[in-house]
Amino acid sequence: MGALLRLVGVGGVIAYRALFNWTTPSIFVGTLLVGPLFQLFFFAYLGREFGVADDRFYIVGNAVLTAALACVYGGTMAVANERRFGTLGHVLLSPRSRTAIFLGRVLPYAGNGLLIAASTLTVAALLLGLRIPATALPGLLLALASASLACGFFGLTLGALGLRFRDVFLISNVAVALLLLFTGVNVPADSLPAGIRAVGAVLPITHAADAARRLAGGAPLGDVLPAIGLELAVGVGYAVLAAGLLTVFEAESRRRATLDTL
Repeated sequence: MGALLRLVGVGGVIAYRALFNWTTPSIFVGTLLVGPLFQLFFFAYLGREFGVADDRFYIVGNAVLTAALACVYGGTMAVANERRFGTLGHVLLSPRSRTAIFLGRVLPYAGNGLLIAASTLTVAALLLGLRIPATALPGLLLALASASLACGFFGLTLGALGLRFRDVFLISNVAVALLLLFTGVNVPADSLPAGIRAVGAVLPITHAADAARRLAGGAPLGDVLPAIGLELAVGVGYAVLAAGLLTVFEAESRRRATLDTL
């Protein structure tokens, strides 16, 4: 068990340092900390103009959504960058569990997403005047953490497709757009068609954003624990799916003697 935990924890951190694309602090800050703020401000002021919802709806919803950028792309890069840098074959030849290796890589990206979401929410709340009860902060951190984990495993599921498709980032770009449209972060869920709401219910972000908004509005933690639990359940579902896809595609890669077919 200790060796497995080291493989998941230490291996994930080492891979994060080796494969992370933001090579300088300025790129990291500009892309992952400043960029999401402009998206949040855009939707917040658009919402004010049309009167669809209040500031809390857009600020909290988009703050949760910012976790998706780092986590979805990070989970995708956990597999795709191995092939890009020519090291995927070495990973697949390793005698250690590839499932544990790749699942462990989600954790640093989830921590990265939590940092980004928390900083975005803090800065946006200060600049736009949103007051959040101090008693809501522990619950908000829990909701943001659940969203980050779910997005990380969702990204790893997309990354698993990198064992089959050459341009896996095209899939990631479409997936992030779906999160923007289907999870109710910028359009109230009640206004969405039933089919879109059904799809959104099995996507990350949806339940965490709902929980975070209710907490910011003063709801006690006990009232939103079911929503946070649903978010975690979505994350577990994508973790299982990612593990299954990695196992199946790895077996197919060995049988076909190729790391991609399309």
